[in-house]
Amino acid sequence: MDVSIIKANPEHTEDISRICANGWKQTVKDFLSEEYQKETVAFWYNHKRVEADILAGAYTHVALVDGKVVGTIGGVINEAKESLIYVFYVDEKYRYKGIGGKLLDVFTENHLKLGATIQLVSVHEGNDLGIPFYESKGFQIKEQNTKYTKKGERVSTFRYWRNIPIKIKSK
Repeated sequence: MDVSIIKANPEHTEDISRICANGWKQTVKDFLSEEYQKETVAFWYNHKRVEADILAGAYTHVALVDGKVVGTIGGVINEAKESLIYVFYVDEKYRYKGIGGKLLDVFTENHLKLGATIQLVSVHEGNDLGIPFYESKGFQIKEQNTKYTKKGERVSTFRYWRNIPIKIKSK
């Protein structure tokens, strides 16, 4: 399997939208209503929004396997030199093959070059896909945040962090 990590661009919009919508729904399927899931996907992962976010630099990289987009990661560095991961999903058919580690490594290397000193990500409570992955990469829980949707559904996330530089492992 030939995996390459490249900069995200508008031609990846449809694949990024699909991967993120499916991935996000999988992380919250047991916790949030279908209605809330549909509203959230329609807002964040519609093609127009995703393309605008690619052009703005929010989606930074995609993983390609044999030329097909199978994962994406994105985020920014804030004024405090913190590397913030905003979005990170791998197509379910390609999980557990090292692709997520490669995406995270390239993202982290780029932010390290730009002066990042710590890395942060928010993960939904009960996300059995994301939590073990981040913990295996040295992330630790910093805090838990809880909010409620307009319909009163509880949304709880953990804010994870890790120091960087770290030794990049998946080369």
